[in-house]
Amino acid sequence: MQHLIFFVCVLVLLHRTVAAPIGLCYGRVANNLPQPSDVINLIKSNGISRIRLFNADPEALAPFAGTGIELMIGVPNENLTALAAGDVNYALEWLQTNILAHVQPNQIKYLAVGNEILLKDPFYTPHLLPAINNLYQALQILGLTETIKLSSSHAASILSNSYPPSAGAFDQNVESTMTPLLQFLRDTGSVLMVNVYPYFSYINNQQYVSLDNALFRSQSDQVDQNLVYNNLFDETVDAFVYAMERQGFMGIPVVVTETGWPTAGGVAASLENALAYNGNVVRRGLDNVGTPKRPGVGVEAFLFDLFDENEKSGDESEKHFGIFQVDGNKAYDISFS
Repeated sequence: MQHLIFFVCVLVLLHRTVAAPIGLCYGRVANNLPQPSDVINLIKSNGISRIRLFNADPEALAPFAGTGIELMIGVPNENLTALAAGDVNYALEWLQTNILAHVQPNQIKYLAVGNEILLKDPFYTPHLLPAINNLYQALQILGLTETIKLSSSHAASILSNSYPPSAGAFDQNVESTMTPLLQFLRDTGSVLMVNVYPYFSYINNQQYVSLDNALFRSQSDQVDQNLVYNNLFDETVDAFVYAMERQGFMGIPVVVTETGWPTAGGVAASLENALAYNGNVVRRGLDNVGTPKRPGVGVEAFLFDLFDENEKSGDESEKHFGIFQVDGNKAYDISFS
């Protein structure tokens, strides 16, 4: 009996020491990026084991084949109409032509079907669930539903309320889509994908949000439902957890598919602040810090962005999230291990 107890304790300790994966987003809206083969060398030499690609661009995707780097691959919004209108055979052909022809399935961890569609790109909303269902059936045919998980990445703005976290609730305009999507995620053992940017929350609400709270260095605690909060990242992630529970869905993991801090181009955008923010996201993931609602369960996250993207539209800061310079040097001294 003592041997059994010891064995169980060892298993528990081993489980707790498995760090939450930290990946990087590989955005390519730029005209000065290094060759994909050079990017692979950069990723591997810095101990980065997981990458998010926003679409199945063969030029970017194919070099990952055989590298052992795990991938989250985006299914672009503009592809959803055809994937929804077609049948499972169309979805199967799309997968084989656009993804599986370029990289082995054992490297693919997630397919992110659409990015920030709800509220931001609502034309595609009616096509989201049919596209996901067709892709899932295609993965079933291929025997890959246990290893490749389907979800869709959402902006934090789909929450109508996010503070305090326990008041987290989905915007009523997206509930008709979120409820069946959450049912799908629960039934298939998948994850809720969310994009979390305390930077934008800070610059848009400076009268309510402090820079220290956004950068994980607040000295003041906020208590909500007997849980103690001191940073905006935790508050946002837990607001999504509460929002799911409010819809009757417990236990669905949250994966942060984008988060980061700009080094230039806006208020509080600097190398120092980017290092403070991204460094804390990495450390907390590696240490399995978790959130007050889910302590000890490290948050899997993808830092945005591998490089600056000089052709991005929007605010100037959108172009300056790069962690690496195009010559391969780090923009600031961050470690991923």
